[in-house]
Amino acid sequence: MSGREVQADAPSIEKEEIQEAGGIIRVMPLSLANKIAAGEVVRRPASAVKELVENSLDAGASEIQVILQEAGSSLIQVVDNGCGMREEDAILCFQRHATSKIRSVEDLETIHTLGFRGEALASLASVSQIELKTGLNDSDPAFRVKIDGGELIESGPVAPTRGTSVAVRNLFFNVPARRNFLKRPQTELKHVLDVVQVLALSNPAVSFQLLHAGNELINVRGEGSGQFHTDLSNRVKSLIPVAREDELIPLDESTSYLSVRGVLGPPQGARRTRGNQFLFVNGRYVKHRYVEHAVLSAYEYLLPAGSYPFFALFLDIDPRHVDVNVHPTKAEVKFDDERGVYGMLRAVVGRSLGMSLQTPDMTRASPVKGLSLNLDPLERATPVSRAASERESDDPAPKPRNWVSEASQALYRGTQMATAVPAASTDDAAASKSGGVGEEGLLWQLHDTYILTQILSGLVIIDQQMAHERILYEQAVSCLESGFGLSQQLLFPRTIEFSASDYALLEELMPDLKKLGFDVAAFGRNSVIVRGVPADISTGDERSVLDEIVDQYRLFERVERLSGRENLARSVARRGAVRAGMKLSPGEMRSLIDQLFHCASPYVSPDGRPTIITLSGEELRERFDGK
Repeated sequence: MSGREVQADAPSIEKEEIQEAGGIIRVMPLSLANKIAAGEVVRRPASAVKELVENSLDAGASEIQVILQEAGSSLIQVVDNGCGMREEDAILCFQRHATSKIRSVEDLETIHTLGFRGEALASLASVSQIELKTGLNDSDPAFRVKIDGGELIESGPVAPTRGTSVAVRNLFFNVPARRNFLKRPQTELKHVLDVVQVLALSNPAVSFQLLHAGNELINVRGEGSGQFHTDLSNRVKSLIPVAREDELIPLDESTSYLSVRGVLGPPQGARRTRGNQFLFVNGRYVKHRYVEHAVLSAYEYLLPAGSYPFFALFLDIDPRHVDVNVHPTKAEVKFDDERGVYGMLRAVVGRSLGMSLQTPDMTRASPVKGLSLNLDPLERATPVSRAASERESDDPAPKPRNWVSEASQALYRGTQMATAVPAASTDDAAASKSGGVGEEGLLWQLHDTYILTQILSGLVIIDQQMAHERILYEQAVSCLESGFGLSQQLLFPRTIEFSASDYALLEELMPDLKKLGFDVAAFGRNSVIVRGVPADISTGDERSVLDEIVDQYRLFERVERLSGRENLARSVARRGAVRAGMKLSPGEMRSLIDQLFHCASPYVSPDGRPTIITLSGEELRERFDGK
């Protein structure tokens, strides 16, 4: 007898019989199941915004407005001019797994929409109070649905309108534990801004507006010129001012398997974190480290170590060759031929860079560390290096400036809270060159990264970057606590425009930035005016300094869960510290060591890594003796 026949002959077991038999397994109530599902689908206000805006895009909207109160915890409203819904669909859309996107298993292989699971609205409705208004046109009555905690409380016709408006009020009002896990309103608002920025970037023909407490934070118009690269470049310029429009590098190539188009940022606009890298697969924003590495490898010799370029790349591929159903929030995808995608993307990006930048200057390239593009604005020539350059001025062919040999001004002069320590004199330098053993002659630099000096009991090795981070960190903490940091006023105040998300973070940090010596104030929408900077920062570098502080702050917030002044102090220290690979003079090494041992915790960096390693004479002897 087959398994099917056994099942057919077996008596059916009703739910009541199971419960009477004393079983412990129960079918979960639908309201509870929806709340559990909401834990994965709707993690914070930004998740709700993402799901609602994606529904608007799937409905063909050309104009989308997002309205927030209290960073979305009290109100999230998304209004669009899409196709709208009929009365029966408006009620059914809040049922679990109700969707217009797929009908069969085969449809999963040809997904072209952003949403398809039918979970978002049901999950949202179970943890909030929702009001939906939707209509097909401006003449027929629209329809309204009100749901409270998953229960339908009101429905009926309303005035005609075209499109849909969904208002989500009091998110997580019936799940107190989840509401208590929300971050500060400023943090939640930054997450919402990031979501809207990505969706607006991926749809340059659609107009987006975001209002928070009546203030307009994002407003970009969909031009719909029909020229993809023109629309995308204009959208990038409006949302993420990473470079001038004429500096963006377009690319557009296709094969039978994959087409790639988008824009690349110039090498000089690279930043120290990955925040400005956007990859879209069939219009969906995803994170895919392996594919993103293909882009970085194409930039290999054009960037300094630890820098990341801007890019917005759109990969269009037959849905049968990519699986978008591998992550609860659809943030990841899998390709059936990842190696092929990697190879094509690297070739396309490399070719576009080569055509745009012409022939690279390979005389300045290093196969290990890349070009030294002087992106660290704290680098300045020391008195020793200036004297050396004067002595070399008689040479028939002046040598190019060696950026790596110039150390941070903060290193040899100290920063705003440190006493200036003079750099090595020319006599000291001459003595060092001649092999003289004075105080400076006992300092050596290994691989332009580690400082070596002998002590009575053995050898001390200092990591110059970790040591300088400790110095700058403690100085930043001191400034933040005392509220006093030396500032140099700019001759001409500078106005700098940021993305909406970066501006929101800067606005939050402004009071503490002023304590560090930044004279920064809000100046119109998403712009700041810089009137002064800390004394150890070169004028003209204001943009890169603030960019890197914001990037580091986000990185520490995401990876190490740091916030507030601790995060800011760490970010300033990481941004300003002398880098591994930078050559230091004996005087600069001496100054670094002196400042390090004036710190409260000289032996560890701000993130807990050692700054100093000591090898005793006994340890060295044991290594040589083999015992």
